[in-house]
Amino acid sequence: MCKQALINRVPARNITVFPGLLAVYSVALLAGALLPLAFAPLGWYWLAVLSPAALFLLAAHLPKRQALWTSYFFGLGYFGVGVSWVFISISRYGSGPALAMFLTAAFVALLALFPWSAIFLVRTLCSRTGGFALWLGLPAAWVLSEWVRLWFLTGFPWLFLGYSQIGTPLAAIAPVFGVLGVSFVVAVMAGALAWTMLRFSLWRLAITSGALVALLLGTSLLDREWTEPVAKPLSVALVQGNMKQDRKWKPEALAFTLRRYRALTQPYAGTDLIVWPETAVPAWFDQASEYLDRLQTRLGARGSTLILGIPVRTDQGQAYNAAVSLARPRRFYYKRHLVPFGEYVPLRGLVGPWLNILGAPVEDFSAGQRPRLLYASGVPIGALICFDVAFGAEVADLLPAAQLLVNLSNDAWFGDSLGPHQHLQIAQMRAIETGRPLLRSTNTGLTAMIDHNGQALARAPQFESTVLPAEVTPRTGTTPYVRWRDKPVLAFIGIALSMLVWAGKRQRDSSR
Repeated sequence: MCKQALINRVPARNITVFPGLLAVYSVALLAGALLPLAFAPLGWYWLAVLSPAALFLLAAHLPKRQALWTSYFFGLGYFGVGVSWVFISISRYGSGPALAMFLTAAFVALLALFPWSAIFLVRTLCSRTGGFALWLGLPAAWVLSEWVRLWFLTGFPWLFLGYSQIGTPLAAIAPVFGVLGVSFVVAVMAGALAWTMLRFSLWRLAITSGALVALLLGTSLLDREWTEPVAKPLSVALVQGNMKQDRKWKPEALAFTLRRYRALTQPYAGTDLIVWPETAVPAWFDQASEYLDRLQTRLGARGSTLILGIPVRTDQGQAYNAAVSLARPRRFYYKRHLVPFGEYVPLRGLVGPWLNILGAPVEDFSAGQRPRLLYASGVPIGALICFDVAFGAEVADLLPAAQLLVNLSNDAWFGDSLGPHQHLQIAQMRAIETGRPLLRSTNTGLTAMIDHNGQALARAPQFESTVLPAEVTPRTGTTPYVRWRDKPVLAFIGIALSMLVWAGKRQRDSSR
């Protein structure tokens, strides 16, 4: 319960101007700024509990207005540090540092509204944030805000709490309930910690400790093999070209790019599957078809299949960011989740080129409308291009037919920042959710071989032109998450918030 007696003794106008609020907001800002350290590359996963616990504690203790400001400052710290790599993309490859600073700040200010919305929802539904609100209400509202980020303004599902738990016992939840399910459990742990600290006592500590032990024991029951090997291992070679982003699309650099990829690939002829990154060939497919035909002829004679990223134009005039399997018959996968301002400009028909913030090197891409499988050595492969891998329910569309996932990406946009590490962690979660190994080929890193448990078994160094050889075993079977997607988590959120509405009604009735 919040400190209602204290609130009643202090006039509202004094609370508003109380200098201590500046310290409270500073603590919230710091707590939010520490939360990204729970994710890759540092992986201090325990901060995913402690940081939201600090927010929940403040939100329960303060009057509603101050609680909302606190949550907004928390969001500014959270995303100000967590997505700082957006500045690199816009500044270095787009509109310059001045506009990049403004746009990054605006983006962070928008994202900070998501933690704010979670606190607003709970404090609106239930005026007194007691045990139920902390244990279930705030965690449900937090995860609801993560789910909204999956689709709001085309979606930005970055830095979900669940991603921080790869490599911990809580990762066993992901094949059943997905990353949102892991986020929910982490948020419940944060709420329980906040409840314990709100009015600390040995009794509360004992309840929280007992609940934590029960939670970990329940999680251990989910730790099993949901899928099984289905074919002999494939030999693979993941090619990392390390082409500089500011030079990559220049016409005079094309010949050098093609020579580099050919030189890196030829020693691995005879490997079952060779993978090049997203837009590895910075030219239209029809323009590079002669080069690709010759290369695949040589590779095919040794039993190799090459999958690469390249732009494709159709006879209908549409352009796609594509992954192509060159073995006959050729198969194409078109990227389904495009990046606004990077791969297409929203409202271009109305505003022309003015929103072309990242200076996209080719014309606007169209989004692929359905998943398409690629094949190598008879193995069905689910291709994912860059941002595609961030959407678990869409990745599940490729299952159960796909026995292997391949992620082609170009993280050169992010430079030497948190971005590539966070992106790799997201790919690891998709492997866990689907029970499939995932091969990740990138331009500058992080190229990696990820097993079906989400562990990066091999990883190429960043910013080097290299090839990562590996061996992968295709798998079959369906995890519960592939079957159910996010429906169970959304149902539980609905139940928790409905109970919070009921509790809030009882509070209002009792106060009359």
